[in-house]
Amino acid sequence: MRRIYIVSAMMLIVCCVYGQAKKPSIMVVPSDDWCTSHDYVMTFDNQGDAITVPDYSKALLENGELNSVISKIGEMMAERDFPLVDLKSQMDKIIKDQARTNMKGVNKSPIDVLNETAKADIVLKVYWKVNQVGPKKSVTFRLQGVDSYTLKQRAAASGTGKQSFTAEVSVLLEEAVLAYLDSFNSQLMSYFEDVFAKGREGALVLLVDEMSDIDFNETYTFKGRSASLKDIINRYWMPRNTVKGRFQLNQNSENVLQFSQVRIPLYGDDGWGGQMAYDFETWGGNLRQFLSDSLQVQCDIQTKGLGEVELTIK
Repeated sequence: MRRIYIVSAMMLIVCCVYGQAKKPSIMVVPSDDWCTSHDYVMTFDNQGDAITVPDYSKALLENGELNSVISKIGEMMAERDFPLVDLKSQMDKIIKDQARTNMKGVNKSPIDVLNETAKADIVLKVYWKVNQVGPKKSVTFRLQGVDSYTLKQRAAASGTGKQSFTAEVSVLLEEAVLAYLDSFNSQLMSYFEDVFAKGREGALVLLVDEMSDIDFNETYTFKGRSASLKDIINRYWMPRNTVKGRFQLNQNSENVLQFSQVRIPLYGDDGWGGQMAYDFETWGGNLRQFLSDSLQVQCDIQTKGLGEVELTIK
């Protein structure tokens, strides 16, 4: 009887812990086309190329309707137990961090900086337009759930609500979205269950600095056998540090190794025998440490958004 109680208690603990952990965190933002149509955009200099990206700070400051919409969508997701990351709080944090560390000149996309700061699992992009026929109004909407790591769309819903005499956009939007929200959330949960089972998806790029004395064909003695640096990384380290060895080597040359569809665990060793949440920066840092400790190969590391890490052999 005592064994039954112990087993039941253990099952209850597991269900509580994992039941809570399975909900992806959400950050609600206006869609790119909504920002463009309202002239809330900015130009980012990406190594000489002018890239147009949404200007969320300007939109939040100038458009009260946007704040109401974000608040309403966030409220509806919170009612369904999705953890929320507040867009305005993250934008304020970025501004303070930049002022504190004088990072204004850092060559990163503002969207990458936002994602790296917020670390939300899903960016929920919302588009809406108010339609009016006589005294009655309705809202046409679109929701897109985008994975912050891969920037791939994982859930979507769109539609037009019923006509109403109310003038409040947030109320119109709630009425329009409500009929589609359970299906949308189901898509999100189906995707996130896949993440829990197969790991987070992202990319790894390894480069050789032009001043380096070695390349990926350099031979080392490791674990009692001679192998090239690329083989040690591709055949030894990667299978042992991805979920069930899931990754794909797309580019394989003496100066470039490029991996895609890399699946990393959500949690891993913190270096002191404990567990910590993993992202690609942490995971890439483990590879950097391995190369340094095992082969005396030194690397620089940088991230591109949440889902890509780049190591450069010095």
